[in-house]
Amino acid sequence: MTDAAERTSSHAAAAEQANDGLLAGWQERRRLRRAEAENASGMDYLMSVPQRWVTVYIPLAVIIVVLLFPFYWMTITAVKPNEQLVDLGRGNPFWVTSPTFDHIRALLFETPYLHWMWNTMLIAIVATFLSLVASVLAAYAIVRLRYKGAQTIGGMIFLAYLVPPSILFIPLSFIVVSYGLWDSPLALILTYPTILIPFSTWLLMGYFKTIPFELEECALIDGASRWQILTKIVLPLSVPGLISAGIFSFTLCWNEFIYALTFISSPDNKTVPVAIISEMVDGDIYRWGSLMAGALFGSVPVALVYMFFVNHYVSAMTGAVKE
Repeated sequence: MTDAAERTSSHAAAAEQANDGLLAGWQERRRLRRAEAENASGMDYLMSVPQRWVTVYIPLAVIIVVLLFPFYWMTITAVKPNEQLVDLGRGNPFWVTSPTFDHIRALLFETPYLHWMWNTMLIAIVATFLSLVASVLAAYAIVRLRYKGAQTIGGMIFLAYLVPPSILFIPLSFIVVSYGLWDSPLALILTYPTILIPFSTWLLMGYFKTIPFELEECALIDGASRWQILTKIVLPLSVPGLISAGIFSFTLCWNEFIYALTFISSPDNKTVPVAIISEMVDGDIYRWGSLMAGALFGSVPVALVYMFFVNHYVSAMTGAVKE
C-alpha cells in the first residue's frame, strides 16, 4: 500500500508539473502574441500568415520587381556583347553569358559623355538654386505678409504649375531666340524655373504655415526685421521643406527633355537625356549597349540625392514643425 501510495503521489506530482509546464508555455505564447499585437500597426495582428502573404508580401514583391527590372535590364544590356544584342536567340535574353565592358569604355572614352554629365549637373544645380530663392521669397510673402488677394495669388501660382510644359516651349523659344540665348546652357537655366517655381512655392507655402507664428511675433517685438526673421528663424526651421523642394527641382531639371531638345542643338551643350538619344544613334543603327550604359549612369546622381536626403524629403511631405 505504501509503494502504491508513493507511486500515485509521484504520478500526481509529475502530472501537476506537466500541467504547470503547459500553463507556463501557454502564458508565454500569449505574452508573445500580445507583445506582437502591441507592436503591430493598425489591425495587422488580426492577419494570419497566409493573409499577410496575399496582402503584403506578394504585392510588395511585385512592386519591387516592377521598379527594379528597368535598372536590371539596362545593366545587362550595357554589358552584353553585340552578338547577343543583335540576335536574342543566342542564349537567354534575361542573362549575360559572356559580359563585356566595351560599350561602357566606348561611352566614357569615345564620346563626350562626361561633358554632358557636367552640363546637366551645372544646369540642374543653378536652376534649382534660383528656383528655391524665388520660391522662398514668394511663399513667405504669400503666407506671412497680410495683404488683400494673397490666397488668390497662391492658388494662381499652383494653377500655373498645372500648365504642361509641352505648350510653353514654343513661346519660350521665341523669347530665347530674341535674347540671343539659343544653344547655350543659360537658355535652360533661365527657362527651367518657369516650371520649378510654381510647385516649389506651393510646397513651401504649406510648410511655412506649420511654423508657429508666435515665434515671429516674439522676434518682431524684440525689434527683428522681416529679413532677419526669414533668414534666422523661418529658414532654419524649414530645412526639410527646402530639401524636399530642392530634390523635386533637381530631379525635374535632370530628367527634363522637351526644353533641352528644343533650345540646345550643338552636341557640346546637350544634356544627358537628349545626348544619349541623339548621339547614340547612327542612322538606323542603335548602339544599345552604350545607350543603356549612359541611361544607367545618368540615373546614379538622382539616386544618390534621394538616398542621402530621403528622411528630410519624407518629413517634409508628412509633417512639419509642431508647437
